[in-house]
Amino acid sequence: MITRALDEKIISSCFKDKTILLLGPRQVGKTTLLKEIVKHLNVSSIWFNADEADILEAFSYAVTSTQLIQLIGTNNKLVIIDEAQQIPEIGKKLKLIFDNRPDIQIIATGSSAFDLQNQTAEPLTGRKKTFHLFPLTFKETVNHTSLIEAKRLLDSRLVYGFYPEVVNNPGNEKEILIEIAQSYLYKDVLQIDNIRKPSHIEKLLKALAFQVGSEVSYHEMAQIVGNIDTATVEKYLDLLEKAFVIFKLPAFSRNQRNEIKKGKKYYFYDNGIRNVLISNFSLPEIRQDKGALWENFLISERLKQNAYNQKFVNSYFWRTHDQAEIDYIEEADGVLYAFEFKWKDQKVRFPASFLQSYPEHQTAVVSRKEFEEFVGL
Repeated sequence: MITRALDEKIISSCFKDKTILLLGPRQVGKTTLLKEIVKHLNVSSIWFNADEADILEAFSYAVTSTQLIQLIGTNNKLVIIDEAQQIPEIGKKLKLIFDNRPDIQIIATGSSAFDLQNQTAEPLTGRKKTFHLFPLTFKETVNHTSLIEAKRLLDSRLVYGFYPEVVNNPGNEKEILIEIAQSYLYKDVLQIDNIRKPSHIEKLLKALAFQVGSEVSYHEMAQIVGNIDTATVEKYLDLLEKAFVIFKLPAFSRNQRNEIKKGKKYYFYDNGIRNVLISNFSLPEIRQDKGALWENFLISERLKQNAYNQKFVNSYFWRTHDQAEIDYIEEADGVLYAFEFKWKDQKVRFPASFLQSYPEHQTAVVSRKEFEEFVGL
């Protein structure tokens, strides 16, 4: 089994007077990770899966602290509630358990941030610690095998991505990815009552998949999808972000005259999902979109590593109206770190207008020849 970066972090956070929330998309290994944590902690525990009808019903009817304590039992020290976003008023119920049984460690998982985080925000203020789990990282695969082996498989990872089941079943990647996309990708988004046309979500995601690395126009997206307006496009994109399918990179600007100020790009948390949407599983070297594959891989890896390492940075892209651009920028402690992504190793001249406008900067080119440091190795 591949050891996850969050394993020790969650273990060390247990029994520290905090309810633990573990958020992340379906099929990224939350259940597998928690089973390992249960083994390590070696205390009496009980596990609830709120996707199961009887569990959901039991928690729906348990509204008092007495009823909730009866559900979890008096002897259990570790309580895991999987897919907790399904349970009505879960935040208040977690607070009741926490307040009445402070000796218990509660871990609640969720595959939709818009439900679980919103429901727990106020009731668990000061009482929770939140972790995000993503598809496997390149670093996790290196630690499981070796750097040489991980680099040998890099082309495959750029195509099929890093979902654990995909990585653990070589030869069946395509079939597994299609199943993940069809059965799990939109599940939480489509449970929202006022989304009645899944085809709109699918068309929108497909359009985004073709535009990785390019600025996205809500107006253009509305025209591509058809029969929806820009406000609906923006709403759907927000829901897809909160369901951990995509994430947004805003434009960087400090009000220099020629900078694009309101631009945005969207990337996928996993290359494999992006390739399912466009039905392209060709190897990178023969593809016209290999630059987009490389860019999506690098930015998603950086996002995952920053989250796991609790590195708090602001992330952007940069572009001017006369088409000067930088692929990726991080802002940390007053310094701008500018990165250009290239499929092949080559010299890059960073725009003079950026270098002159922002003297507190560092620049680097990330190519297939040298990328390890950028992804956390």
